[in-house]
Amino acid sequence: MSYFVYILQSEADGSFYIGYTANLTNRLHEHNSGKSYYTRRKMPWQIIYTETYASKSEAIRREKQLKALRNSAYLQNLIKKP
Repeated sequence: MSYFVYILQSEADGSFYIGYTANLTNRLHEHNSGKSYYTRRKMPWQIIYTETYASKSEAIRREKQLKALRNSAYLQNLIKKP
């Protein structure tokens, strides 16, 4: 099973959300249907960046790293890298 670390961007105000999941399609649906408390006020969301990991622990570690480094400039540079 693969795990994904993802970055969402709000179409409403351009803000970012960082998370991890084993199913990107279902998770995006949850964000855009108001089932996620932290993202329901800024719907709709789109996935703008993903990374794939073989284990849940690796994905959680990377998610925490990205959240610790959270600032718009860092995320913009990460997203723009090929």
